[in-house]
Parts: sequence; C-alpha cells; structure tokens
Amino acid sequence: MEKRYGEGYRHREDVKNSVGRLLFVGISALIQLLWFAFIILRLSESYLWVSAVLRILTIAAVLRIFGRHTNATIKLSWIVFIMATPILGLVFYLLSYRSNFVNTMSKRFRKLDSLLLSKLPDTSALVERLRCENPGVGNQAYFLQRSAGFPLYQDTDVAYYSDARQGLEAQKEALRHAERFIFMEYHAIEDREAFGELREILTERARAGVEVRIFYDEVGSVGFLTRGFIREMESYGIRCRVFNPIMPLVNLFMNNRDHRKITVIDGRISFTGGYNLADEYFNLTHPYGIWKDSGIRMEGAAVRTMTMLFLEMWNAMDRSGMEDVSKYLDDTEGDAERRGFTAKERDAYILPYADTPLDELHTGEDVYLNVLKNAKYYVYIITPYLIPTDDMVRELTLAARRGVDVRILTPGIPDKPLIYGMTRSYYGALAREGVRLFEYTPGFCHAKQVVADGELAVIGTINFDYRSLYHHFENAVLLYRYACIAEMREDFLHCLEESGEVTARYRDGRSAVLRIGQCVLRLFAPLL
Repeated sequence: MEKRYGEGYRHREDVKNSVGRLLFVGISALIQLLWFAFIILRLSESYLWVSAVLRILTIAAVLRIFGRHTNATIKLSWIVFIMATPILGLVFYLLSYRSNFVNTMSKRFRKLDSLLLSKLPDTSALVERLRCENPGVGNQAYFLQRSAGFPLYQDTDVAYYSDARQGLEAQKEALRHAERFIFMEYHAIEDREAFGELREILTERARAGVEVRIFYDEVGSVGFLTRGFIREMESYGIRCRVFNPIMPLVNLFMNNRDHRKITVIDGRISFTGGYNLADEYFNLTHPYGIWKDSGIRMEGAAVRTMTMLFLEMWNAMDRSGMEDVSKYLDDTEGDAERRGFTAKERDAYILPYADTPLDELHTGEDVYLNVLKNAKYYVYIITPYLIPTDDMVRELTLAARRGVDVRILTPGIPDKPLIYGMTRSYYGALAREGVRLFEYTPGFCHAKQVVADGELAVIGTINFDYRSLYHHFENAVLLYRYACIAEMREDFLHCLEESGEVTARYRDGRSAVLRIGQCVLRLFAPLL
C-alpha cells in the first residue's frame, strides 16, 4: 500500500490533467500560429503589396536582431530562422522579444529591485579589502556589487551536501525550528513523498503561527501538481503563489521561467543548490538511473540576499503593489546578535547573487567566464547540460591551452535526448584543445557547480546552456576560502571515479553526416 502524507497527497496519475493541459495549450498555440502563417502566405501569393510588406518586416527584424546587445550565436540563430521561414520566424520573434507584457514585467522588476536592493548592506569596504588580498576574486565581487547590486559578506557559515537527500534532511531539521517565517521558491514541486515530508512540517509550523509561503514555476511543476494545489496549501494556512501561469498568446512572457531553488528560514538560515522538491532528485524514483545533485546551507549575514531574492519574485507576481518588506530584511543583523551567532569561518567570503533575463546583463555567464579567466591550476565543472556560448567555449579552451586542468562532468543517462545530442556536439572542439570530458555512468548528474584552485567555488541553479544563461531567472552563490570547497573538490573527484572519460573518443574526427547533424542542432540550440 502506497504511503500517504496528509489528505492532499496525490498519485502521479492524478496530475495527468496538468500535463494534458500543457499539451493542449501547446498544440492550440501551434495551430493558431500555423493558421496565421497560412493566411499571410496565401495573401502574399495573391497580393504583391503583402509580399513587399513581409520582406520589409523581415529586413527590419534582421537589422533589429543584428543591433541587439546579446550573444552573437543567438543573433545568428534568429536571423537564419527568420530568413528561412519569414512568417513563423517573425511571429516567434515578436512573441519572444517585442511583447508589451515582457516590457511591463521588465518595468515591474526594475521598480522592485530599486526598492529591495537598497535594503541590502553596502559592503564596498569589504570588497576593496578582498581586492587587495586576491585581485581576481576581489574583482569578481566588485563586478557583482557594482553591476548587479549584490553585496559581499563574511559572518556566514556554510555546509555542503554532496547528496540531495542530505540537503533535504538538513532542510527538514531547520524548518522544524522556524519561529517567524518560511519562504520556499522552487522551479518544480512534486506532490509526492519528498514534498509530503516537508508539508507535514510546514503545516505544523503554520498552525504554530509561523508565516509560510511557497512559490513555484508552473511549467516546471506542470507534470507534478494539480490545479488545486494552491487551494490545498492555503487550507493548511500556507500562502502559495505560481510564477508566470501558462496562457499562450495572452501571457507572452512564457519563454522566461523561474529556475531558482531557495529556502529561507527566519532570515537567518537558507538553502540552495541544484535540486527541486520532487522524488527523482532524492532517488526515491529512478527515471534516469542514479540522480546526482548537491546543495548548501547558509547561516548568517548572507541570508539577507536570499530573502531579498524570494521577495523579488513573490512581489513581481502581485499586481496590487509591493508589500512592506522591512520586517523580513531590516531585523536580520539584530536577530543574529540576539541569538549570539558567530561565524566559525571568519576569513571566508560569500556572495549570493541572481540572474534575470529582463536586463542586458548576463550575470550567470559572466561569473563563470571570470572564474575560467582567473583560474591558475584547475577548474572542475558539473553541469547537466553543456551547450556553451562562443565566449564560454573560448574561455574553456584558453584555460586548457595555458595549462589549467579543465574537467567537465555531464550525465551518462540523459533526461532530454535532444539536449543530450546538443551537449555531445560540443565535445570535439573542447577535447581537441585539452578540455577533459567525463560522463556520469550511474545516471543523471543535475548539480550545477564549479570549483577552481581549491579556494573558489560557485554552486546554485545555473546550467551551462543558453536557457539558464539567457532565458531563466536563476540564483547561485560564490564561495571563497570556505572549508567546504575542499569537500566539493573531493565530491567531484569521487564522481569521476564512477564516470567514464570520453575525451579521446571525441578528440578524433567525426563523420560528415554526424558533423552536419550536429551543426544543425547547434544552430538552433539558442532558441530552445
């Protein structure tokens, strides 16, 4: 008999209506677009002026794309798509980049960030001190504070979890002791065993007077949750909100998803990493072999940034205006003092940050590029998807050429065969320049982390692909001099022992047919 967690527990078959709804939405939108394209095509065949207008719009769109401040490969993909299929290409481009809804959301986020970022401390003096100690890392912190608005911290303890289940258990223990508020933001939540364990704790804390909020992405959770999930959570006293509901041709912001994974407890403890709140992430189910994921626990001053990131997304989905966030952000330091908290690692630095697709910064990619550029001895990377930009390929290969030991671990069992094919299409160019490539033989590695030179690490939600780097809302944490960085390195090396190196296999030439197929995949990779 299957174990149940509360009256609202759902069997997987109960969420088929959500998957069916997504398929219905997608098919309906595609039919509408194809019908529109058919009408325009017939008109252009019958009326010369329609064909002329279409050509003018195509040229204007190509020039607009060429002039955008974005990645050159993304520009090329859109230009080829529009030139090959002008009608469909123009429609998809307009839906992706010229939507009034997207512009409205951009303004809303700018307004929110101007208010929320001002609540974060000014740590310029700390950044300058780090620049004197280590110019490479200090300049990275300077960039994140000056360009993106995220401060550098000390006075924060960090614990690393090499297994998502360890992170979940630590999370449950911390949640049991929540006194004021609990904020949880996840790309995907599955209403089954793992979340059932959390829900019991959340319900108990809500009954004890703790403010509990859950925020999730609808596309990420569409195969896991029923439409009644929000009502159910609210019946337990848990406030719940969904990011960017699926409404094709009405909500034109659908291409940008919330990929963040954040838990904040009382503004003093926070969890983040690669794992969502679904059973497969904790190896309770095995759709892709053994699932490898990781995460961290933070306690101390740096949690203030994580609290701000949750409040940003929560309030962005509220049209009524921004709430008063002072009670969640202003008391953090005083709360730590009252509890007598003293960080164990006094000489370590930490900088939580986020990335948004609504500005012209590419913070997630820039952090990775800076790590590669400043590496002296080694860079170890775990990513489930390796679809790097031209800039990323160049920095990876330049690091390898100057003698840095660059190793990348990707899955041995894919969750998305098409994306897996795209990932492998980049192996040859990297292997020929000295980058070592490994595939995680036991299954699917979903962790997103980088370790460099034994002193610097990045861990969070940001994959090495266009969707994470350019289209999603993401978050990560930069760590310097923490003891757990050695644990992350050892975890990576342990994973390599279970993996197969494929460098030699892809270093040699490929067949002409394979090269052509991979070129096509890579051409359209930025659009997926």
